[in-house]
Amino acid sequence: MKLVRRITAAACGVTLALGGAVALAPAANATPQGCFYYVLEHKPDADREIAQDACMIGAAGGQQSFQDCYRLLREDYVPAVVAGNACRRAASE
Repeated sequence: MKLVRRITAAACGVTLALGGAVALAPAANATPQGCFYYVLEHKPDADREIAQDACMIGAAGGQQSFQDCYRLLREDYVPAVVAGNACRRAASE
């Protein structure tokens, strides 16, 4: 009887671990996408390639990545508030 409980507990643990990994995987990939769509939502005429590049740079996290992301977006005339919020999203989502 104890063996059955141990097997059941182990199976539940594995299921929860795999479920958590699957649930987190899309979030890790969605980070630059959230930034990208935020930029396009607030400035639809933004250059898509520049926005994508900036968000990919910002996804690395850290002060330098944020500044590089922000600078790229501002060079494309994305408003300062939108650029700042988008670059923060890139690193935090």
